[in-house]
Amino acid sequence: MIKKLSLISLFTLLPASYYYAQTTVYAYVKGQDGKPVERAEVDLEQSVDDVTADKIGYFQFVDLKPGHYLITVAKPNFESKIVEFDVTADEKRKDLGVIVLNNSLGSDAGVVVIDDSANDTEDGGSAMQPTVGLLSSGRDAFQNVSAFELGAYWFRPRGVDNRFEDVLFNGVSMSKNDDGRIDFSNWGGLNDVTRYPYENVDNITPSEYTFGNLGGVVYYNTRASSYRKQTSLAYSFTNRSYLHRAMATYSSGMSKNGWAFTVSGSRRWGDQAIIDGVYQDAYAYFASVEKKFSERHSINFTGFGSPTYRASNSPNTQEVYDIMGKDYNSYWGWQDGEKRNSRIRKVFEPMFMLTDYLKIGKNSNWTNTVSYQIGSDARSRLDWFRGKDPNPTYYRNLPSYGLVTADEFREKSQIDWTSLYSQNNNIPVETYTIGINPDGTPKTIKGKRAVYTLVEDVNRDKTFNFASHFDTRLKDNWKLNINFNYQNLKSDNFRRIKDLLGADFAFNRNAFNNDVQYNVDDPNFTVKVGDRTQYSYELTKNHYSLNISSEVDFNKFNIVASIFSSYSESQREGDYKSGILILQNNSKGKSAIYDALDAGLKGKVTYKINGKNFIVYNGAFFSLAPTLNELYINPRAVDYLTPGVKNQIINSNDLSYIMRGQILKLRLSGYYTTVSNSTEISRYYAVVADQTGSMNTLINEAMTGVDKRYIGAELGFDVKITPTLNATGVASIGEYKYTNRPDVYSFDDLNDFRSYGKANIKDYKVAGTPQKAFSFGLKYNSPKYWWVGASANYLMDQYLDFSALNKTASMYTDPGTNDTYAGASPELIQQLTAQTKFDDQFMLNANAGKSFLIGKYRMGISVSVNNILNNRNYVTGGFEQGRAANFPQLLEESQRETPHFGPKLWYDRGITFFTNVYLRF
Repeated sequence: MIKKLSLISLFTLLPASYYYAQTTVYAYVKGQDGKPVERAEVDLEQSVDDVTADKIGYFQFVDLKPGHYLITVAKPNFESKIVEFDVTADEKRKDLGVIVLNNSLGSDAGVVVIDDSANDTEDGGSAMQPTVGLLSSGRDAFQNVSAFELGAYWFRPRGVDNRFEDVLFNGVSMSKNDDGRIDFSNWGGLNDVTRYPYENVDNITPSEYTFGNLGGVVYYNTRASSYRKQTSLAYSFTNRSYLHRAMATYSSGMSKNGWAFTVSGSRRWGDQAIIDGVYQDAYAYFASVEKKFSERHSINFTGFGSPTYRASNSPNTQEVYDIMGKDYNSYWGWQDGEKRNSRIRKVFEPMFMLTDYLKIGKNSNWTNTVSYQIGSDARSRLDWFRGKDPNPTYYRNLPSYGLVTADEFREKSQIDWTSLYSQNNNIPVETYTIGINPDGTPKTIKGKRAVYTLVEDVNRDKTFNFASHFDTRLKDNWKLNINFNYQNLKSDNFRRIKDLLGADFAFNRNAFNNDVQYNVDDPNFTVKVGDRTQYSYELTKNHYSLNISSEVDFNKFNIVASIFSSYSESQREGDYKSGILILQNNSKGKSAIYDALDAGLKGKVTYKINGKNFIVYNGAFFSLAPTLNELYINPRAVDYLTPGVKNQIINSNDLSYIMRGQILKLRLSGYYTTVSNSTEISRYYAVVADQTGSMNTLINEAMTGVDKRYIGAELGFDVKITPTLNATGVASIGEYKYTNRPDVYSFDDLNDFRSYGKANIKDYKVAGTPQKAFSFGLKYNSPKYWWVGASANYLMDQYLDFSALNKTASMYTDPGTNDTYAGASPELIQQLTAQTKFDDQFMLNANAGKSFLIGKYRMGISVSVNNILNNRNYVTGGFEQGRAANFPQLLEESQRETPHFGPKLWYDRGITFFTNVYLRF
């Protein structure tokens, strides 16, 4: 009886098991060059069990029931591909063949630093210097176009600048502690090894490796075995910031005995770029060595650096540009038949890392990195003692001042190095007492003191980092990430003599304040080449952070949550005791420790309408401690904290609709961000009035309690018109403005702190980027491996950065009577202080290229041209000068046909090109 029941059960179940036969589906992912694409993400729309392709590009799904399926295959810097297929009841294994991912536009992404000269000037506007930072290629059309087309014109998505971006190498943040910005020159020229980030998330999207900020996260994994086994040689010719670039890279792949090597080197050089007197010579090196002990354990050493020598270009007033043209640069002059630039940046800050990779069980990974970065960043400038300003564009040297004609200015429009040497040589030889000898006799020095010197402002940083990342799958659809970071910074900051320009020594005295000594503890007030002068101090900071994130994937929803907390301690230690009495007690020695606690949370919710359509929400709320530059209002002189400095509070939200079709890829997003309690510091030379009259002094200006709002919408699409012709379009419509009246303070050596009350800047626009931008492009990809493309770009709503002092009540208040100046009506004040808006601009770009496959050799050539129409009217950045800081002066300036203190501007460089040829095997 039992046997009969068993047979009946067996034959009854057979049809059902046959009907529900389950199938294994598999495929290989490869690139255009036929090589495997590892770690491509494969999303099965009908399941939560997504997979990742292995090292040979293989992936599979098991136990699929009969039906219609859709998968999306994606990897950063490749165009994602959607594959649809059917599984029938009679298939046990289904081969999808080879899925080819095309390289996305701009796969040769890297870093282009246009210039950073405003960071080493003291005439203001440091935040408004145009630079192109991280040119990273995202997965959608908007990110690609905003990086490579609009980004060439200093467009910043959502108005977010470098301060709010995060770049990590093996978990170690590359943001600088002094200003929070990323110095891309630390790995400039290493395009081959930084072309494909391990993770690239945009805006406030949560990251697996850090909490992130407003501007997204790029994570580089420099594991030697992660690089494709090949040799790559490349040469580039350009007129952007250098002329020539040569690169070579070799990756060995993993050997049988468990070793892998990747090395890369490059040089960028040239002295005939568009702007006069600009030249560059920069090397770069990279080495990664991995030892694999087992399938679960590897250790990797990474070392990289980019010694760079680069000349800067000056911002100029419109008067100067009208006379000299848009290529004019006031920072250089002729010496012995050669161009010599006074503003040279020499930076070399190599990084050394040791990373341990450990796999724990089936579902967990633990990665730990220790790193040490050391080096210096030196920026030169002319200095003078009891002499005239040698800047050719000093306002008294311009035709508007009435002493010279335009033709006379042209004759003396560059630095006169011969005159500087001559004036130093004309100083009589004198004997100076600089201390007491051990026998009690006066210690003296004899020679010619310098009127003019070339000095360098130097940062020597020593940074130790420890970064730990742990990830595990708690369930098939539930992932947990834990990140811990510790950083210790010791930053030595000083000014040193670089060149005495023919003199024997210089004075370490303050010529702007009765020749007081910068360091009264040292009786020797003379300095020679290599000696420190004027200021010397050390900043230290210890920073601890913990980040925990988790991702859960359901059939229709994907949910990510991320939280963090951090603690930091900062301190200043001065080496000089100032000769200015009001500063002496706070100039030398260790300051009190400033500690800061931060916390925040992020969330992301994705709703899968189907395999092609998604709704995505991102939200973030977090605090951000002040940087060292924000914390100390004038660290060169004293340890005073900036009045009212606080942690910033950031609240940001965005909502997107995303379509990933075979023909049309599209993203439409809206975003709303507020930044509260921020601090903005500017430093410049100004004329300031008080009850005793007026004074000329170097002003350290601070706005604290600043609130800003960023609101807007983004649209990006990529449509395949034909199998070989694509159209891309981008629209970014934003409004970035100040939403309150922050407090304004200043600090200078003569007057200590001064409070100016509130700045009337509510509804002023945030400067530094076009607030609206549009782009439309076409690209033809030939089946014969050549391509050509062009884009039309329109930029709108670019604004001039303002001087806060001019926007306070002190500007129109007579200090002698404390009443409003006569004639200072509200209407006139509003007219005088209105923010300048620049004209909208149209730019046209084009690019083309071809690749060749010759046996095992792959060769390619490409060329891109920006601003084909040579539009020289586009102002890429600028700032108001703060010299005219009271109503009578400002009114007089407004009535001049050519103001003495007009805004300083940078213009686009016109037609630029970049050509590249490579050979890989």
